[in-house]
This record gives sequence, structure tokens and C-alpha cells, in this order.
Amino acid sequence: MALLNSYANPVHEERIGELLKEAGIEHVSISTRLTRRVRLLPRAETAAANAYLSPVMDRFVEAVSSRLAGGTLELMTSAGFLKRAEDYRAVDSLLSGPAGGVVGALAAAQCAGYLRILTFDMGGTSTDVARLEGVPSFRYEQAIGPVRVVAPAVQIETVAAGGGSICCWRNGGLEVGPGSAGADPGPACYGRGGPLTITDVNLLLGCMDAAKAGIPLEVADSRERLDELKAAMMRDGVQVGGERELLEGLREIAVERMAEAIRKVSLREGYDPSEYVLVAFGGAGPQHACAVAEKLGVTEILVPGDAGLLSAWGLHRSVRENIAERQVLRRIAEVRPDWERLMAELTAEACVGLGEAARVSRALFELRLWGQDSAVEVEEEPGVSLDGLVARFAAKYEALYGYGIPTGREVELVAVRVVGRLEVDGLAREEFVDVGEALEREVRQDRFRTCVLEPGWRCAEGSRGSLKLVGGAGKEPSAQWSCEVESELFRCRFESVVEEMGELLRRTAISTNVKERLDFSCALLDGNGCLVVNAPHIPVHLGALGVCVREVSRGRTWNEGDMVVVNHPAFGGSHLPDVTVISPVFAEGELLAFVANRAHHAEIGGRTPGSMPAEASSLEEEGVVIPPTLLFECGKDRFKDLEHLMGSAAYPSRMLTDNLADLAAQAAANRHGVQAVQGLAAQRGRGQVTQNMMRLRARAASVISAKLVEHAGQHWNFSDALDDGTAICVAMQCEKGKLRIDFAGSGPVHEGNLNATPSIVRSAVLYVLRAWVAEDLPLNEGLLEAVEIALPTGVLNPEFGATPAQCPAVVGGNVETSQRIVDVLLSALGLQANSQGSMNNFLFGNEEIAYYETIGGGSGAGPGWHGMSGTHVHMSNTAITDPEVIERRFPVRLREFSMRKGSGGGGKWRGGDGLVREIEFLAPMTVSFLTQRRTCAPRGAEGGADGAAGRQVLARADGSVVELPNVHSFEVCPGDRVRIETPGGGGWGKSSS
Repeated sequence: MALLNSYANPVHEERIGELLKEAGIEHVSISTRLTRRVRLLPRAETAAANAYLSPVMDRFVEAVSSRLAGGTLELMTSAGFLKRAEDYRAVDSLLSGPAGGVVGALAAAQCAGYLRILTFDMGGTSTDVARLEGVPSFRYEQAIGPVRVVAPAVQIETVAAGGGSICCWRNGGLEVGPGSAGADPGPACYGRGGPLTITDVNLLLGCMDAAKAGIPLEVADSRERLDELKAAMMRDGVQVGGERELLEGLREIAVERMAEAIRKVSLREGYDPSEYVLVAFGGAGPQHACAVAEKLGVTEILVPGDAGLLSAWGLHRSVRENIAERQVLRRIAEVRPDWERLMAELTAEACVGLGEAARVSRALFELRLWGQDSAVEVEEEPGVSLDGLVARFAAKYEALYGYGIPTGREVELVAVRVVGRLEVDGLAREEFVDVGEALEREVRQDRFRTCVLEPGWRCAEGSRGSLKLVGGAGKEPSAQWSCEVESELFRCRFESVVEEMGELLRRTAISTNVKERLDFSCALLDGNGCLVVNAPHIPVHLGALGVCVREVSRGRTWNEGDMVVVNHPAFGGSHLPDVTVISPVFAEGELLAFVANRAHHAEIGGRTPGSMPAEASSLEEEGVVIPPTLLFECGKDRFKDLEHLMGSAAYPSRMLTDNLADLAAQAAANRHGVQAVQGLAAQRGRGQVTQNMMRLRARAASVISAKLVEHAGQHWNFSDALDDGTAICVAMQCEKGKLRIDFAGSGPVHEGNLNATPSIVRSAVLYVLRAWVAEDLPLNEGLLEAVEIALPTGVLNPEFGATPAQCPAVVGGNVETSQRIVDVLLSALGLQANSQGSMNNFLFGNEEIAYYETIGGGSGAGPGWHGMSGTHVHMSNTAITDPEVIERRFPVRLREFSMRKGSGGGGKWRGGDGLVREIEFLAPMTVSFLTQRRTCAPRGAEGGADGAAGRQVLARADGSVVELPNVHSFEVCPGDRVRIETPGGGGWGKSSS
């Protein structure tokens, strides 16, 4: 038997011939990589990917079949089982290699008596992680490069950390990854001029033996690159300590990143990694398994024999399977009459073509609350009753989200999948013999496996060649790292805190806006309320959070257990739908830090459904205004006070239940953040946490200072206007190491809702400065340390009155004016042509439903790149609701969703194209548009052409057609349609043609 696990695109028949010399080949696995960058819309994606890959697959199958001495050709799929060649599709191969590793890990674990495992497959460029409980979990849609593929695949999470992760000194700090040396040139020790990588670090630390490696390794080259790293550090005035300390620190940073990534994935899925066994394989997995396990609290590790070839062994253990599936999309009550017939049909279909030995092995059910997008998969016996299935879903829902199914919410059956399979011969149980405890770091290496035992771990050798490692997890960190290593470790930990907060918020929220559109942000701030790190969420939120925390803290005495909720623009808010929750973090009885999150509530009252009334002229008309209000006081729940406030406003919320559920999710995310930072302080010391927050801020400040030195004496200015002529002007001056950004000349307070706030302006400035320095830094307020922002009273700095009725409207300032500020700043600095300059806010609803979405457009081109098409730009970073979801949930029909071809500006570098989205209404509703760039088109730069302006049209059922203004609310009847054409991006440079 010959096993092929080859990345072949295009397929090289000569190589296949070498690998298929043996006769009687039974199983072949291939993985192909997409090399053509395409952007596809949802309904066409799988077909287009198939069309592209099929010629590759056809050549491969033909080459293999011609060498087969009879028999059936079976190919490995991304779902971890085999298919006959005649049933195989090109997209089935995309993740077949990693899937083979998961199947192999599962087989090895079962031999050793384990069912609950975490697979840890660390290679050269990335690390793949999967969680299994006796069987693989599936995902049914995945992104492969720029393409979304709808096909079953083993659920694997990939972390950008591997043996090839590059170690370097940049911007005053150590960095490990995410850049990789790849296979060519590879790590320095490959002798091809590559950089210092984690593989080199392990080699120099003695965590691998060059003499036992499968290829020649050049230790001298690794040491030369290490000397270059030390020299770069010393040039910046760093006193480099011992060589081993530096190497251990680099390894620790890599381990920290991998462990935190696994922890984030576990939080997303609601499990505790310490309850699982870690199965380590791949070229570098066993080298780092003990160190990663210690950080995760894992106490047992299994390292299979020939761990470097486990994907091939998994292919050998794979069998033919068949998935029969039905998309149901009906409420449980509607499913009940057809339940038994549905299950009988799928059970029979699952075994078709597999032969007499086939049996049904699994039944998988996707369920969700009616009105939600996110489904929960439940595995049960094929003969389960419908009531039993609902009860199982309810239990899993509560375990996953932390609360039971809300009263009155119906359950929807989304899909049913039944798996038939051929049985595979069982493997003998592996027996282990304990060989004692590792007192020092110990390396066990053969041709296909390098395993590093850290002190405190015991090793047992198995009868099938596996190693079982026990103990050592949860140890307190003993190393005293240099401040350079420690700074990067703390950066990893700080970033993990906010990313975990975001995962918990997304998982426990109930609204589409948070759960599916991901319209939320999380951040960690220091004890003074200055932004330290953020998760990569919504840019318009993040720069504002520091202002918000400082304004809310002004005159306030914080107590442990307090939690404040606010959306008032005068207190650092953006617009009313964006609700901020702030929590202080105390350690050793003193205020240490803050955690905060901001989430967009799709409905929070106001004159029109969706809380973004186009014609509002005061804050009161835009919805419920929440001044700084205690959600928890010293840990005591005060939700009732907030509920009363939201229900008694002049324009109360129409979806109070969803508001309160999302606020509970926001509170849960903050509690997690508080506990995580307190745990870090308890482990490393309050002073260390504070000091490393300051270091991160100082590092960001040093980067912007260096940029200002480079541009000393320069002046920039630019002006543009909103569609109604309101000016947005900026003058920038770099003098004496300071940058002054003056918005004098911008328009007066807006009569409508396009007023921005100082916090929004600050967000835009921070975002642009981050793009200007072009360095891998968190969005840290240290970037603003040498920056002065001058804001005259007006559209960018309106004055707020004592009551909401006396305050100007701001909802459009957050979503529209913010985009124009960014375009003006980028144009002043000459960084990019104008992007679409609008979030294309589109809302509809009535007293029972409310829907809100932002629609992508074209991004501007720049010096050396074309603009992207059909994408959100700058201050927006949300998803859009899938066509199938919007049509099922709301009384509308999506008539068109396509690229607006040719809407991007021409030039040497072309602007990206906008989108077309046409909706037909099936019920009476109120519709609102809040858009820009309908009159003033996105500008090109350096001779590039302007992008096309956007437009929206109302086609009435009676045949009349009306061109709609950019900011407008109106009523529709069944049969009416709106067509939205979003702006394209500006081009850059004169075209040579």
C-alpha cells in the first residue's frame, strides 16, 4: 500500500509516478491549494471553487488510475473519510491532509484508552487544533483563502504559529511570528539563508539533535542569525543577558501564543481544556506539548509513534462513509408530523452504496431558537424522539450559553445529518510501561518524532511506540524573564484577555447584531482609563473607549464589583445603539485597570425601528439615552433600574428582552475580563501588570515619535464635504516631535444627525495613525501621546444640553461622518485614494421586528495595490446577513446581491467595485437609509479616476420609480422594492493605457 498526502497544484505526474510504484494501491489522499484569488458571492462559491479545481482533480485521478493494478480508487475527504473516485469532488480534497491527522490522532488515542482529546498538530507554518469526544466534529462551511466552501470538513482551528515562525527585534520589542520562513528559504538551519525561527531556537537549546534529523541542519547558520538578533537589540540600547535566557524567552513567547489560541477556541465552544488529553504530533508538536499543556492545565499527553507521519496513518485508518442530509428550517411543531418518515429516509440513504457491512454510525441535528442565526449541533441516536431531541438541545444550550432557553422562544430544526459507514478492524489496546520522572529537560528523538520532556513530567512507553506523558500541568512560572521577553509575554496575555471577552460576548449574546454581524468591541485599559490593547473588532468603537472610561470615571469612586452601562455621547459614547459596559479591576485592594466592551443594539427605541431615524434632529428622537448608570453596584444586580429606564423613555425600546439579554452577555464578558486580569496580577504581581501596561504604551509612543522625527517640519492639509456640503477640513503640522491635527474650518453643528463626537474623531485619528506607522501594534493610546487634536465647536464637536431633547442628533456621525474624517486624513497624508466613504446603513421594521445592516463597497487604491471590491472599509468591520437567513427571518425577498461592475475608479491601480443589493418587501414596513457618497463621489489620487457615487432607488409595486435621497425614512407596501448601489473606491495613479 502506498499513501500519498501531496500538495499538488498543478499536479506533477512525474512525482505521482515516483510515489505510486507499488501495485495494489487502495487509498490516496490529496490536498489542493487555491492559487487564483477570487471573490465570490454565497450562492456561487462552491460551484465556482469546484469548477476551478476540477481540472486539477481530473488530471490527478487519471494519473493515479493509470497506475492502479485493478481495484477501486478511494480518496480522502476533508471530513476524514473516504469516497470512491467517481463520487469525489475537487472541494472534498481541500482539508484532507489535516483531516487525516485528526483521524490518526483519534485512532491512536482510542488504542491508549482515551476518548476526550485535543489534537495538537504543529508544523512549519501553523498549528492545527481540534477537539474530539470519541468522534470528529464537523463544520459545514469554511473559508479557504478568499473562497467560502460549503462542504463537510473536520472542525479544525488553525493558529499562525509553527516551527518556521520568525523571531526578530522590531520597534523596540521581541516578536515571534506571525510571519513564517515557510519551506523556502525555511529556518536558518536549513542552510538556505533563512531567518531565525522557532526551529532554530529549539536546535540551539538542545531540544532537537541535528545528527538525528531527517535532513542536514546547519547549527552555525542558526547561531549567526541569533547573533544578528542580539546585535539589533544592542543597537537599541538593550543589555542582552545570557544567550540561553534569550532563547528560552523566544520559545516561551511561541508557547504562550499557541496556548492562548487554544484557550480562546475552548472558550468559544464552552469547554475546559484541562479536562482533555493532548495528542501531540506533526513535526514540532511533541517538542512543545509539555510547555503548552502546563499553560492549559492539561495533565496527560499522548505522543503517537511516528508522530510526524500521523496524517498518513490516519488515512490508513479511514473508511468509506456517507452523509445523508436534509435542510429542514422549520419550527419543531411543523416538523412533528413528518419526523419518523424523515429519519427513516435519511437512515436508508446514509448506507446506500456502502455495501452490506454498512451501518448508521451517527445522527447529527442542528437546532436553534427561532429568529437566531447560530445553530447548536446535537448528536443523538437515529431513533431519538423529537421531544427527547429538544430536551437535549435545551440542556446543551444552557451549558453553552450560561442561561436557559428564554420563555416563549420557539425552537427551529435547521438540518439533520445521518452518517453511514463501513466498519474498520479494531486495533489492539496499547499497553504502557512507566519509565520514571524527568528531572531535567529530556529529548527523545527518532526520524519521525522529536519529543521534549519538561522537568516534572513522567514518561511511559507504549507497546505501539507511543509515549504517554503525565504530570507537570498547572505549574507556577519559575523563570524570571528579561523585561524584553516579559513585555511580549504580557502583550500576548493582554490581547488574549480581550479576545476571550469577545468570544464570550459573541457566544452568550442573543441578537443577530452581536452574534452574527459581530458588531461589538472589547478592550483593556490601564488604571487611568487609557487604552492598552483591543481585540481586532470595530475601529470606530476602540479609540472612543478610553475617552468613555475617563469621562465616566470623572468624579466617581469605583468599588470592586461595580459595573457601569452608558451610551450617552457626552460621556464618550458614539451613538445610542452602541452601548458600553465598563468594569474596574481591583488587585490588592487598589484599582489596577478597566475592562470594557461596546456592542451595537439593533433596537434601542427612537422614532423609527432600528434606532437610526433618518430625520432625527435631537438625541431624544434617536432612542433611549443611558447616562452612566450602575448595572452592578458592589456586585449587586441593578438590572431592574435599567429596565425601567429603557421602558419609560419618550421613545422606548421595541425589543427590551433582547436588550437585556445582550447586556447580560456584555456583563458576562466583563466579568471574565476582570477575573482574567486579576488572575494575571495574582500570578505575576500587581506591579508587573502595571509596569507592562506602561511598557506597551511606551512602545507605541516610541513608534509614533520615530515617525514624527522622520517627517519633522512637514505640513499636510485636506478638505472634503459631506453630501449636503458640510465641510470636513484638517490641517496637520509636525513640529518639535509633536503632531498637531486641527479640524478648524469644519462645518457647524449639523441640523440633522451627522454630528460626530470628540471620541469618534479620536477613534478615526488613532485608526489612521496606526495605518500611517504601518507596524504590528495593538491600537494603543500611546500612539496619541505626541498628538494634539484641536476640535472647534461644530459638526465634529457639538455641545450637549442638559436633557436628551436639548442634545443634537448623532447617529449618522458615528457611521457616516467618521468615514469622511478617515478619508480626509488618509488623503492629507497621501496614503490612499478615497474608499466608498459610507457604511450604507439600511434599516427596516415595524412594531414587531427590526432589521439593520451595513453594506460593503469599494476600497480605495493605493501606491502598489488595487482596491478591494465589495468590502467594509475603515471604521466598519461587520459581516452581512446571508440571503437565506434574511429571507427566512423577515418578510422580504432578496432579488439581487452582486458586484457593481466598473464602479471602481480607473488608474494605474484600480479602485474596488461597490455592491448591488435589491430587496423586495412582502409586508408594510418603515424603511430608513443613512448613507453618504451619493453626491460627492469617492476621489481618486495621483491622477487616478474617482469611484462611482452610490445611489438607492425605490420601485413601487405600481411601477413608479423614485430616486431616494441619501438620508431618508419612508413607508413601503408589499411588492415595493429598493435597489442599493454602493460607491466604488477611487483609483490611484494615471493609467498607462
